[in-house]
Amino acid sequence: MPGPRAAPSWLPSRPCRRRVAAAPPPCAGVLSAARTGSACLDLIGKWKLAYCGVVADDLFKALADPTRRIILDELTEKSGQTLFEICSRLSMKHQLGISRQAVSQHLAVLEAARLVETRREGRYKFHDLNTAPLRHITERWPVADTSGPEESTP
Repeated sequence: MPGPRAAPSWLPSRPCRRRVAAAPPPCAGVLSAARTGSACLDLIGKWKLAYCGVVADDLFKALADPTRRIILDELTEKSGQTLFEICSRLSMKHQLGISRQAVSQHLAVLEAARLVETRREGRYKFHDLNTAPLRHITERWPVADTSGPEESTP
């Protein structure tokens, strides 16, 4: 049997890296980065703040559902809960009759938005609240200081 064949000359010797155009439009790479989870190398300025690290769309999508907000409230009260504990608290305290699988899917959306971090200890998976993405959003839209009386001009 013959040995391994040499690679054709047209094949690169190392894996190709994504090439960035000289001046991409402002939204270039946002959709691809959001879909693939890749690093946002071609975004700068406010776009980088909005879309790198935490994709703003995922964050707002995660916060849009009332059940996910209740899960976040429960993690605020007691951090480091397992799926069983979260399901128990949702059914007992909030009278939500949703399945473990539904809660697990809600937690997956919250993890994708990086609002929930998980850690494994043995066969248990603990869920903790991460408020850093919310701080990034508040830094994106700073509020002007309005402590003084407002003057109206006629």
